[in-house]
This record gives sequence, C-alpha cells and structure tokens, in this order.
Amino acid sequence: MKPVPGKEVYIQSFKHDGSLHRTWCRGFVLEADETHYVAVTDKAWVVEADGRRWFTREPAVCFFWTDRWYNVISMIRKTGIFFYVNLASPSLYDGEAIKNIDYDLDVKLYPDHTYQILDENEYAMHADLMGYPDEIRDILRRQMQELLTKMENREDPFNDECIERYYRQYRRMKTAEQDEPYSEKKN
Repeated sequence: MKPVPGKEVYIQSFKHDGSLHRTWCRGFVLEADETHYVAVTDKAWVVEADGRRWFTREPAVCFFWTDRWYNVISMIRKTGIFFYVNLASPSLYDGEAIKNIDYDLDVKLYPDHTYQILDENEYAMHADLMGYPDEIRDILRRQMQELLTKMENREDPFNDECIERYYRQYRRMKTAEQDEPYSEKKN
C-alpha cells in the first residue's frame, strides 16, 4: 500500500518502545512508490507526545524511504533551504499515515552546507533505557556515514535544485486541486 499523490496523510513518528513521539496532521503527497514517499508540510499542525501543539512556519519537502534508516525534512526559508535529518527506521504507509520509529540522532544541514549532529546524549540515554539492539546501533552508525557522504556530495535531496523542483510540483498540484470543479472534489 502506498499513499496517493495529490492526497493528504498524517505523518507519525514513534519511539523504539512503541510510544507516539510526534504527529504532523497534514502532509500533501507528491510522489509515492515502493522505495520512497515525498510529501510537503505547509502550515501544518504538529502534535508532540506530551500534547504540545505547534504550527509549521514554512513549507517543507519531506522524504521518507522504505529501505533507508533516515528521513529528511527540507525547510524552505527566506534565508535558504535547511535540512533536518532524523535517523529513523524505514518508513511505511498503513492507509492513514506515513510511520517510522525515531532513533533520536539528527543532523541539521545549513544552506552553506555545514552540518551539525544533534541529540547524541538523547540517543545514548534512549539506547540504554529502551535497549536498542546492537544490530540497530550498527545500522544507524552505517546509515549516518552514508548520510554524511550524500550530504557532502550534495546528492538528492541535499541540494537546492531538488527541493525547488519538488516545491514547484507541489504548487502546481495545489493550484490544479483548487481549480477542480466542486463535483470532482467530492469524489
């Protein structure tokens, strides 16, 4: 099962122990196949596990893979495109939401292509507390290296051209959706 391009879905992140971590209440699907999903969050509510709610300030093109242990959120800001990468389980779609397990480690890539690895202490704490298996720790270590190489080489999606292409596609699809006759929208 895959999300349907042109439709909205929830995006949900869980922790290793099965507890809900975060939910984006609206992601507009641009692309979906057996290996990945691309969605845009634009002025979407985000609900944290503790009940806190916040509203996204800028559009973001989000990439979820069914075979990679990370996902990418590229935030389109006036000062440039910022990438936030969550090390997480491969994503799946269950008919309602794109879902994955968040493994704490994050990487922030700035417009000048410098990066910062975040939440190493949180990862160490949760790895012990929730008992991350050695196999998952090894996978995350390897995926971090792969990820950093892709970022350094500016491979898709880690370049402005890729993000701008998807954002233009989103705007075209949203414009076409707004232009549909009311009778077609109901179906």
